[in-house]
Formats: sequence, C-alpha cells, structure tokens
Amino acid sequence: MSKFLIVGLGNIGDEYRNTRHNIGFKMLDAFAEASNIAFEDKRYGFVGRGRVKNAEMVLLKPSTFMNLSGNAVRYWMNEEKVPLENLLVLVDDLNLPFGTIRIRKQGSAGGHNGLRHIEQVLCTPNYARVRFGIGDEFNRGGQINYVLGEWTDEEEKALPERLAVLKEIIPSFCLQGIERTMNQYNSREPKAKS
Repeated sequence: MSKFLIVGLGNIGDEYRNTRHNIGFKMLDAFAEASNIAFEDKRYGFVGRGRVKNAEMVLLKPSTFMNLSGNAVRYWMNEEKVPLENLLVLVDDLNLPFGTIRIRKQGSAGGHNGLRHIEQVLCTPNYARVRFGIGDEFNRGGQINYVLGEWTDEEEKALPERLAVLKEIIPSFCLQGIERTMNQYNSREPKAKS
C-alpha cells in the first residue's frame, strides 16, 4: 500500500484562523470534513489519517508556524516513511487571481516563507503543490496586512465552491499521480466574481 503526506500550510491560533495565508489549512479541513477524517494534536502538528482505495493518506497541519513548516514536513515524512514524490503541499498564492487553483509538480517558493522553509529543509524544490489564488489586491507595502487579513464577504461566499474541488484533487494525486491530476484540474477556472 502506498502512503502519502498531504500538508496544508497555515498558522495556528484563532487570530489567524480566517486569514488568506491560512487557506492551506482550510483546503485540508474541507477535504478532511468531506472524508470524515478527524485531526489529533501530535508532534509538530495536527494529524489525520484516511484511505482512498489502496492509498493511505496522512494529513498534516503544521503547528510550527508558517516560517518553520519544513520541520513538521521532514519529521512526518521520516516518521511515516513517505517518499518525496508522495508529498503534496497545499498553499496560498498571491500571484493567482482569487479562487484559481494551480497544481505543480515542483517550483520555486515564489516569496512564500512556508515553501521556502520546506525547500531548505528537504534540500529540493521538487515536491508537488496545490496553489490557491488569493489575489493581490493591496497597495504597495500592504502585502503582509493583505496576506494576514481576513477574507472579504464576497470571497467568503465563494470559498466553499472552490474548496470542494479538493475532494477530487487529493484522491486523484494519490491514485493517478501528479501529471494526470495537473492535466485534469489545471484547466478548470473559477467562475468570475459576480
């Protein structure tokens, strides 16, 4: 049986719960809820376990805070003996319009501190990630406040529909691999905000 580590990036604590930077947690929560998977407080993070056909999934929400995400990823990859090609990281992306979902099998950190730390700790950028667009509607110098800011009412209403696709993407990654998952889901665009 193959084992996969699915990691949602975010910051723990109520003050971060509904911020754009925590969409990784939100993505993982949406999948876990749809799959009846509960999280337990474990070393370096909150961990849930599930299965899809012959694939075993370990879901991880690091409790290290974003900038040290790599510590949790490395620990659980070693603990569960998950190979690099079976790692999938769910993350926010400023460079994509709100609600756009892009799947990549590798890539640069693109200024994202969580991805940068994972890359440093694993000594490679060659791991799969699902990037969720949060848009870049902030004035110069306002990036940190925007990323750590809460969703608008309009965005909040649109999130469930966009997050629903994770119920398909994660099993697809585990059962079909990254290439077929990219081909299938990167072409789907969100409906325009009305």
